[in-house]
Amino acid sequence: MLLKLFFLAVAASVALAASSEALKQCLENVFTDRAGFAFAGDLFYDRIVNRYNLNIPVTPSALAFPTSSQQVADIVKCAADNGYPVQARSGGHSYGNYGLGGADGAVAIDLKHLQQFSMDKTTWQATIGAGSLLSDVTQRLSHAGGRAMSHGICPQVGSGGHFTIGGLGPTSRQFGAALDHVLEVEVVLANSSIVRASDTENKDLFWAIKGAASGYGIVTEFKVRTEPEPGTAVQYAYSMEFGNPTKQATLFKSWQAFVSDPKLTRKMASTLTMLENSMAISGTFFGTKEEYDKLNLTNKFPGANGDALVFEDWLGLVAHWAEDLILGLAAGIPTNFYAKSTSWTPQTLITPETVDKMFDYIATVNKGTLGWFLLFDLQGGYTNDIPTNATSYAHRDVLIWLQSYTVNFLGPISQAQIDFLDGLNKIVTNNKLPYTAYPGYVDPLMPNAPEAYWGTNLPRLQQIKELVDPNDVFRNPQSPSPANKEPL
Repeated sequence: MLLKLFFLAVAASVALAASSEALKQCLENVFTDRAGFAFAGDLFYDRIVNRYNLNIPVTPSALAFPTSSQQVADIVKCAADNGYPVQARSGGHSYGNYGLGGADGAVAIDLKHLQQFSMDKTTWQATIGAGSLLSDVTQRLSHAGGRAMSHGICPQVGSGGHFTIGGLGPTSRQFGAALDHVLEVEVVLANSSIVRASDTENKDLFWAIKGAASGYGIVTEFKVRTEPEPGTAVQYAYSMEFGNPTKQATLFKSWQAFVSDPKLTRKMASTLTMLENSMAISGTFFGTKEEYDKLNLTNKFPGANGDALVFEDWLGLVAHWAEDLILGLAAGIPTNFYAKSTSWTPQTLITPETVDKMFDYIATVNKGTLGWFLLFDLQGGYTNDIPTNATSYAHRDVLIWLQSYTVNFLGPISQAQIDFLDGLNKIVTNNKLPYTAYPGYVDPLMPNAPEAYWGTNLPRLQQIKELVDPNDVFRNPQSPSPANKEPL
């Protein structure tokens, strides 16, 4: 029996080596320049891979840097023909390193060279390459006629993932999520074909792309609607330093009451942030200072000190968002971190008793680090107007998102840090599973992840997966599996 196991292990090792060599030779045929891809074992490979979440040590078998959609298709064929899973990377900011496959052995395709951009000044629809970072998108839209679209505020995030997984930002209450702007895509499929998808062409694929693209193909180009740049805006902040749990809970209840008012203008964006020893309410009001003053926020947030800045320039406002302290902690450089998310609708707001319990817990629990923060983000508005089944992104009824985050600048995340976030999540969700989770805030430790990410849209996603990628070429540890197939 031992001898048989030995020979099986040797055979598997030989097969793996042969597959690896075949993959390498195939990629060498795709690229005339060896700099077009890196292979596991190459000099400085770890530096080239450049993992975002250092707490998850993912090593892809190869990392390729195509310059065209056809090269993307050729790489996918090389990987699929040799039995390798494939994942695309745009900005490289996946919390679970899913742009590298999320687990060892995938072929990762970095889209950074796909920077095409054009603007149709008749329709004001823009064409954007999937390697564009959000900072690129903002600048290019602005310079092409003073246009804009909704997306997040982290400039280093890539549009390829952001536009297909949700893409929430300060203007989403007015104009929708980033994926709500997407009108058409060019996408490479598992069979290495290059197709277009929209509401009139490859409709099922387009539906899946708008919320779960990483499991269905590699988008190489977007066509998006745009809107005029917002005009005058007021950036505000109200803070409380070293408040006790009772005062903090009171401020939180005031903020929740404010943002859950069904008459609240869609021009208002708001975030409540908790850090060690401080708490802040901040956001943007897209209107004049006179309109902002009429909201009388000072009286709505007792115990907090406030100030406001007026911006007349859209690019100046976006640059101000990018200076946010939390972005410096979370989005600037690779580090060890762990994050979770959950949400509330207008019908499931956090009860006063749960708010009190949450702040008592935060004040007394061992967090394992001083480097933690909680972000409660207001959503709603336009994003609530769209039916749950209109796109694979399912969270259309959400009013408030919570992203909880713990970081260790010195080494791996400790069990105490994980326990802190798990305990917090159990309190605010009343320990119910599956709870709602944002698919962009990857939580590799979450059970029932596909149900949490895609909710009632998951069965249709699995059916489409069976049609367009039955061999599960495009996969990561939490992506939808083909219908009638167990997750890998």
